[in-house]
Amino acid sequence: MGEVNVTQPPTSSAAPPPPVPAQAPVPARTPASVPAPVPAPVPAPPRRTAFAEGVDRLRGAATTEPGRLRIIGAVLALLVVVFGAVTAWQESDRAAAADDVLHSSQPLSSGAADIYRSLADANTAASSGFLAGGQETSASRDRYENDIRTAAAGLVTAAAASDPGSPSETTVAKLNKLLPEYKGLIERARTYNRQGYPVGGAYLRYANEKMQKEMLPAAEELYKKENQRLSADYAGATPYPWAAMALGVLALAGLAWAQHREYRRTNRVLNHGLVAATAAATVVLLWLVVGHSVARAGLDGSYEHGVRSLNVLHDARIASLKARGNENLSLVARGAETVQVGDKTYDAYYYDFDKDIKDLGQGLSKAAGLADDQAGTKPVQAAEGNMAAWKKRHTSARSEDENGNYEQALDLVIGAKGATGECFDAVDRNLKDALAHEQAEFQQSAGDGRDAMTGLPAGAAALAVLGAAGALFGIGRRLSEYR
Repeated sequence: MGEVNVTQPPTSSAAPPPPVPAQAPVPARTPASVPAPVPAPVPAPPRRTAFAEGVDRLRGAATTEPGRLRIIGAVLALLVVVFGAVTAWQESDRAAAADDVLHSSQPLSSGAADIYRSLADANTAASSGFLAGGQETSASRDRYENDIRTAAAGLVTAAAASDPGSPSETTVAKLNKLLPEYKGLIERARTYNRQGYPVGGAYLRYANEKMQKEMLPAAEELYKKENQRLSADYAGATPYPWAAMALGVLALAGLAWAQHREYRRTNRVLNHGLVAATAAATVVLLWLVVGHSVARAGLDGSYEHGVRSLNVLHDARIASLKARGNENLSLVARGAETVQVGDKTYDAYYYDFDKDIKDLGQGLSKAAGLADDQAGTKPVQAAEGNMAAWKKRHTSARSEDENGNYEQALDLVIGAKGATGECFDAVDRNLKDALAHEQAEFQQSAGDGRDAMTGLPAGAAALAVLGAAGALFGIGRRLSEYR
């Protein structure tokens, strides 16, 4: 009998038992006294700002052609309106500054120069009358009184035009205080001179010192302040309106792009609304460029051929007045006033005369170079001839004075014929004619410059509104095709 192998598993045809499913863990029992946890509330989403919602709507609109057209129309209209507004603003400022040049700052500058000239001429007339003594003519007296009235009237005008608390107001107040003091000294000098008292000469020299060291420097300061105001007005009137020009180019570029875009999408050559907007913007830009260029040329011309010449002629006229005053006072002082220059001693008034006559010659040469026509050159050349004769006669008069021939020197200075006074009067008359000519040239050029900007601010604003309306109308016609 064979052996049975117990290591072999028994064979069976029965199926294996099914797997036992895993049981879920039993949750731990919670005591009744402990409440169940409450879930945390979910926070509400943050409210969106109106700007963010607007951006979303704009982004959504930009995904459709009607939305894009609305955006394009709004941007074009805004560009044209901003272009017109900036043009109106910049040109209004420049037109106002140009008007100030013509009607305010330049007349005030000339008025300040007239104050200086009137004071210097009054001082000259007073010294001439003093030299004549009891023989003072009514013409000389009237000239002095006229100059004092002119200076006083000019100070009233300058005071009215000065800003409260400004340096100009302070200077005018100072001159208004000094003018009566000067007049009082002159009247005392005349009174003592008619009575034959030598102290009259001392009063005249004191009055001249007040004029030369206090009044004329103050008047010169006022003249400089008014010239600074004139320069500031020129600086405000002449610069090109670059911001307006750049916006005009940008507006035209935007309109051209919109029309090209429409042509590519619809094959239509013209959109009447956009063409009208382009025409309006083009007119404004051309008007701006051409009008301002013409205005700038006129204002530049008024400065180069008017103001510069006027300033030089005013300085030359003042130099001639100061030279005449020093010539007279040299005979009044009769060597009482001296000045030390290096190792040499000079008569103070003759020394100042030499400086003033040199300044006059330089001023006349410069004025002749600035004159741009025969009408302006002729009186300046005549004044140069008068000055040359004046210098010759003055040399003779000074020689007589230095040699002790006082009466002969006096006759050569204030005599009825062949005196230096004739030459001075001729110089002053010719300079007055030259000033009148240059003033007329200034007014013509400055007026042309200001007129070139007339109507531009209002016209630019009106055309910009029409251009914006045209742009909106043109885009609106395209939008109507989607309804």
